[in-house]
Amino acid sequence: MGDLYIHGGIRHSQSIDYNSGLGIISPFAPQALFDDVFSRLLALTSYISNRFIYFFEDLVYRDVTRFSQDFVVVSSYQDPGSSNRKFVSCSSTSKNLGTTLDIHKRDTSSLEDHSTVYSRCEMIEKKFFYGSIHFILKGLELTRLFVKSTLVIALAPYHISSQCAKHAQIHMKSFLSRVQITFHGSSNDIGWMQRDPNMDPVKDGSARFLEHLNAIRNGEHKLPGSYVYLLIPGLFSNHGPLYFVSTKRFFSKMGLACHIAKIHSEASVEYNSLVLKQYIEELYWGSGKRVMLLGHSKGGVDAAAALSLYWCDLKDKVAGLALVQSPYGGTPIASDVMREGQLADKETRRIMKLIVCKIIKGDIRSLEDLTYEKRKQFLSQHKLPKGIPLISFRSEANVGPGVISMMSHIAHVELPKLSFPGLGSQESDFEAGPIVKHQVPVVVPVSAAMAVSALHLQLRYGEKSDGLVTCRDAEVPGSVVVRPDQKLDHAWMVYSSWKKNQIGADASEMCEALLTMLVELGKEKNIGN
Repeated sequence: MGDLYIHGGIRHSQSIDYNSGLGIISPFAPQALFDDVFSRLLALTSYISNRFIYFFEDLVYRDVTRFSQDFVVVSSYQDPGSSNRKFVSCSSTSKNLGTTLDIHKRDTSSLEDHSTVYSRCEMIEKKFFYGSIHFILKGLELTRLFVKSTLVIALAPYHISSQCAKHAQIHMKSFLSRVQITFHGSSNDIGWMQRDPNMDPVKDGSARFLEHLNAIRNGEHKLPGSYVYLLIPGLFSNHGPLYFVSTKRFFSKMGLACHIAKIHSEASVEYNSLVLKQYIEELYWGSGKRVMLLGHSKGGVDAAAALSLYWCDLKDKVAGLALVQSPYGGTPIASDVMREGQLADKETRRIMKLIVCKIIKGDIRSLEDLTYEKRKQFLSQHKLPKGIPLISFRSEANVGPGVISMMSHIAHVELPKLSFPGLGSQESDFEAGPIVKHQVPVVVPVSAAMAVSALHLQLRYGEKSDGLVTCRDAEVPGSVVVRPDQKLDHAWMVYSSWKKNQIGADASEMCEALLTMLVELGKEKNIGN
């Protein structure tokens, strides 16, 4: 009978000669056949066990290989004695089955195959041992995570309360900051031009102004006809059709060329400066005369911006500028309304946008440009040109209780002419066409409103004002300042009096005195040059 070789699989044994070649069957043929069957069964059993061990080892190795790298090194050193003992045990088992195969006579390769199988079994046992340790450590880690989660859940109310306390602290700080900004208001901004060392000083011309005013009241009119006089209205002048009308009529009676600038008073300063520049050029080229400018309130700011931005084009066309009650440095009324960071700043800004943009159909920048922040920014970049005759007029409003309780001025508004069916109107009245408007006098407590506003500014900031512009903010650096003794509010220079004042000078005479003084100042500068 041939030898049986097993190495990783079933090997074919050498063929057994049951016939001697002479046609005679050997008497030991049944015994040889029985041994061949047992040897084949042993080889099949070894093959199946070898494959099963490989499969089981690969299955377990994939699970434990990530944490048993060090153990694999240890398992690579096998004990030869243990392999021999298991080998003997397997040999004795095979003998009890009645096999007659002589295992001790196998070749070296067969012994190595069986020792590899048992050494791998040993490696699997060690991996299972160290794997169980790993699972225990995992269990401890899960316990730690559970304890940590329990602590987090237990401390969650504390963390939530601390976060709420932090948010409350932040909101409280923000609220206190808003209160502080609202409380301070414009106290640090009023009169900033007088504190700025880069600004030119002013010169008092009140005495000379009073001389001209007394001469005009006595019938001495000295305004020359060699100039065109342009009156520039202020904010919301589009809704006051009698703005400067009496002054223009007064000048026209003296034979002087006087015009009221047709600008959108609710537009921004930059926009109106361009419109005024074009308006001045048209007057100059149309008449051949230089233009004298007199701007009231925001109109003076618009005129000054036109000279600052377009002086190269206007220096031969403009003879002088008089700013009457103009917020050249800014006004606390606009700043207190439009200031960001104060209480209810967003709500206030939303209300002002509704009034200015939706109702009045203006630009919110017309109000923003009069704040201290915008005026500081503009004047730092665009200053008035040197050498131009400048006069600034400022006044104080009367804050007596008698003025607050009375209505002394009449405002005029334009209302569309409406027709209603059934009231004698014809069908032609309802045809499409331009809306006809007519002027309606409306009694408005203008002086009372100005007095209340001036009283507010005096109590809050300790500053004297005409109701809208403080005295210090109306004095233009480098100009001749007129400070009248008469109590005049901001609207006095614009609207006609309800009752003609026979004692003091009216707005037309004031404007004539200012322009006369401006012409005189221009002559002095020309002589000096």
